[in-house]
Amino acid sequence: MQEATPLITNDAIVFGILMTVLALVFGTSSSSNPVWKKFYRVVPSILLCYFIPAVLNSVGLISGEYSGLYSMASRYLLPTSLVLLTLSIDFKGILKLGPKALVMFLAGSVGIILGGPLALLTISSIFPEVLGGAGPDEIWRGLATIAGSWIGGGANQTAMLEVFEASPTLFSQMIAVDVLVANVWMAVLLYWAAKPGTIDKLFKADSSAIHELQDKVEKYREGILKIPTMADTMKILGIGFALTGLAHLIADWLAPFIGENYPALGQYSLDKTFFWIVVVATTGGLLLSFTRARELEGAGASRLGSVLLYVLVATIGMQMDLMAIFDSPVFFLIGILWMFFHVAIMLLVAYLIKAPFFFVAVGSQANVGGAASAPIVASAFNPSLAPVGVLMAVLGYAVGTYGAYICGLLLQLVHG
Repeated sequence: MQEATPLITNDAIVFGILMTVLALVFGTSSSSNPVWKKFYRVVPSILLCYFIPAVLNSVGLISGEYSGLYSMASRYLLPTSLVLLTLSIDFKGILKLGPKALVMFLAGSVGIILGGPLALLTISSIFPEVLGGAGPDEIWRGLATIAGSWIGGGANQTAMLEVFEASPTLFSQMIAVDVLVANVWMAVLLYWAAKPGTIDKLFKADSSAIHELQDKVEKYREGILKIPTMADTMKILGIGFALTGLAHLIADWLAPFIGENYPALGQYSLDKTFFWIVVVATTGGLLLSFTRARELEGAGASRLGSVLLYVLVATIGMQMDLMAIFDSPVFFLIGILWMFFHVAIMLLVAYLIKAPFFFVAVGSQANVGGAASAPIVASAFNPSLAPVGVLMAVLGYAVGTYGAYICGLLLQLVHG
């Protein structure tokens, strides 16, 4: 169903609105006013950066569908942000986080694979008419595309559309379910990222390795802190955007080369430019962390990286239409229950292996949100942890097609 044209379609105006929202949120969150202090004790600032643009989209003032800002932010600002956030990272510290991160990511994938069929089975027992479609309109075909998106991302979703041949109408409805349910879950994660200690205490989780990594990076930052000059800021932005340009250059050559010569690698998303943009930018930042460029952190490299990341957060929020749930409520019920099963399986595994909530949140978002939003959730815990989100999201590209295909077969089995 075609969305109504928003009141404001000029991206310059939309960008101005988003930046005003970010300025107001950060201005009030740092205020000494007791009312604002109480408010932000309950509502994390990053959640508002995300939710206010979603409300503006839902009421028809602006629209993610009509705007090119998300494309700009994800292609230009995200890779630059990843470079600047990884500049001061302790790479050995990331490796010391151990196998629990990988286990939680895989638990998230299993939660998606099993959660879809369980949700369809549950809802169809209450609303049997949901199984009434025929041929390309059979609901399981559309749900398989959500599995592709929630384990791997857009490329894997498209692959599942090709494999299971859902009708265009059904696919458009599933995109609405995918976007809304995934974004609401991301909002929940951003909320709890501000207070992970509660869940860690409940699970008796050992988060010492995460805190050790944070402390090490923060101590390094304090040791090299200085008032940035114009030259410092230009160097930081120059390095960030230069590496982003290099990432695009390599991706624009490498992705088509793999697509033409090694088409079998397409199932791992290795023929997609966005995959290589993220990988090259992150790798470039990690390599720079072994050089003198690391000292630019003292002039605010990660702070500028966070600014770019928050612009991306606002453009992601602008994609969410809170009113879409009224178009096909039963489909949304399946999506919500599916996400519930995904979360329940992750929390159960986290409880059994005593994994910190950080691994639950980032492992889930690396599946459901991919490389565009996993670093956002990771940096909501601490900006120094953003690279962990990227590294886990890259795993999603690798297992997405396989996991979604298995999920599609299970959905077909439930559908009968």
